[in-house]
Amino acid sequence: MKKLLAILLCLALVVGCFAGCGQSAGSGTTFRKMYSGEVTTMNYLVTGSTNDLIIPANVIDTLVEYDAYGAIKPALAESWETSEDGLTWTFHLREGVKWYDYTGKEVAPVTAQDFVDAAIYALDAKNASSTEYMMEGIIANATEYYKYTSYLLESENGTKTTDEDGEAIEPVAEVKPEDVGVKAVDDLTLEYTLVQPTPYFLSVLNYGCYLPANGAFMQSCIAEDGTDMFGTDNTKLLYNGAYILSTFEPQGRRIMTKNPNYWDKDNVFIDAIEETYNKEMDTIAPEMFKRNETDLAYLSADILDAWLAADDTKNMVSPSRVDSSYSYFYAFNFEPKFDEAYEPDNWTLAVNNENFRQSIFHALDRVKAKTVMQPYDPESFIINTVTPPNFTDLNGVDFSEVGDLAAISARDSFQSDKALEYKEKAVEELTAEGATFPVKVLMPYNPSSTNWDKECQVVEQQLEGLLGSDYIDVIVEAGPSTGFLSEVRRGGKFALMKCNWGADYADPATWTEPFSDTGSDSYLHWRADTAAGVRDIIAEYDALVAEAKAQVEDMSVRYNTFAQAEASIINHAVIIPYGVEGDGFKATRLNELEAEYAPYGLARQRYKYQKLRTEPMSQNEFNTLYEAWQAERAKALAAE
Repeated sequence: MKKLLAILLCLALVVGCFAGCGQSAGSGTTFRKMYSGEVTTMNYLVTGSTNDLIIPANVIDTLVEYDAYGAIKPALAESWETSEDGLTWTFHLREGVKWYDYTGKEVAPVTAQDFVDAAIYALDAKNASSTEYMMEGIIANATEYYKYTSYLLESENGTKTTDEDGEAIEPVAEVKPEDVGVKAVDDLTLEYTLVQPTPYFLSVLNYGCYLPANGAFMQSCIAEDGTDMFGTDNTKLLYNGAYILSTFEPQGRRIMTKNPNYWDKDNVFIDAIEETYNKEMDTIAPEMFKRNETDLAYLSADILDAWLAADDTKNMVSPSRVDSSYSYFYAFNFEPKFDEAYEPDNWTLAVNNENFRQSIFHALDRVKAKTVMQPYDPESFIINTVTPPNFTDLNGVDFSEVGDLAAISARDSFQSDKALEYKEKAVEELTAEGATFPVKVLMPYNPSSTNWDKECQVVEQQLEGLLGSDYIDVIVEAGPSTGFLSEVRRGGKFALMKCNWGADYADPATWTEPFSDTGSDSYLHWRADTAAGVRDIIAEYDALVAEAKAQVEDMSVRYNTFAQAEASIINHAVIIPYGVEGDGFKATRLNELEAEYAPYGLARQRYKYQKLRTEPMSQNEFNTLYEAWQAERAKALAAE
């Protein structure tokens, strides 16, 4: 066990100069990094922000965790079982796990009731949790309890019958906390009752709303004026994870020190994580890395070539693992709500014509476009499906290779000869329907997203260069830097636009959510006069998705049906799969391939299992390790 005193002495030395404590300090190791965005809250039961969850991910343990290849393994739960009907999950908690305060003082045991208290807190509308939706539709009566507490909030506990607009507030039947399907059978036995069998249930347990919290402590965080202070600083949290947030100085520094009483402390190899605030991090960190004053620096495109060319830095540069948690695709808008100047009616005629969509689908050179964001090896970040590779598998076969998706994964959608063939057919059909050429294609971008404008310009030049500016007129236009999602994408103010979606759980169903015909997060915009052909495509897609979701016993049927659904909207060019991203190139003394792996939840933000290296990771070393990791992951999946 490393001595906490040695760690603290080392940290004291780096306060003034942020140097000299390197990879080793006395008997301990400290990983030093910078950050430029302060947390808004560390209340993991309400926040959905990746930035806010970096600390909770390392200081609060989950029921289950992941190994380096994505296999689920026990954590706070030593074991679990499900009922024969798949509706009841029973978890047996690890004995002897305790809550500690920020000084490391023991406060209370971790019990099943902590999970109950946390769930009820997250589902109470007054707490405005952004992740409670991960319980709705999964946990029995979670939706009903949330609706009831929303009614209480709106009606001021039933004292109001109309809202501010004079509209009637409809009463909602009472649902008590004990009606929600989260029960403490005893101190070490936790039971979840589900709405329906959910094959991916274990994978949702890594979301904040499923983490435990001590109810008495949360209550103590309520100020006299009723303000909820839980998670506002390190004194307003309890800790049961690998680290304790021992120091928290907003816009200064924060230090996570290894929890000496952690149940799995032998797999925590870094003794302290020190993060120092600097809003100029992107500019300063690379030079600090050269001077051994930080252990991580992201390398922007404007300095990357110089680093790779210089003898003293070329072996400090390494790429990042492809991030399978987000998928990027180009979406066509079937319900344009943009200005008349962009000819929405003409666009509607065009986009409902499959030959027109296919011409753009096959004309888009995705590698050329991706080079803007990924100048080195852009091919590695191109995907042919919506569901990224290395996301989930069926008996060891990656989902992107299952059923109808196998042929799609094996091809390149960019085929110039096909694009021109489709163009010729589209011109003939659309001319007969009264469309005019060139068709205006409004392609907006968010100006706050680095290099998105340049990527759009490449796409504009490339599409018009192949298909002809007499056929299409791609109009690249900046949208608002704030509120872009609501104003542009949800507002339907685009014709063709790069969109993305992030995974919530380990099942293909998570990638169907953006293509629903309902809900504010639908990426497909419709109108009453959408062509029958498109309506038929979407009707087929919806039917296949519903069939797949209903199949909860035969995973082969479930996955193949999901694959058939995804293939249908790709083959009909309703969307154009594009790619994934990564963290880019960086200088680092960590090997991310040692860490927990899961493209959803909290796993990617954890330091557990990682070791601090003496030398930076080089590009050649990373590529060798990554190739080995992929091979080992394939073996691990096949062995499950």
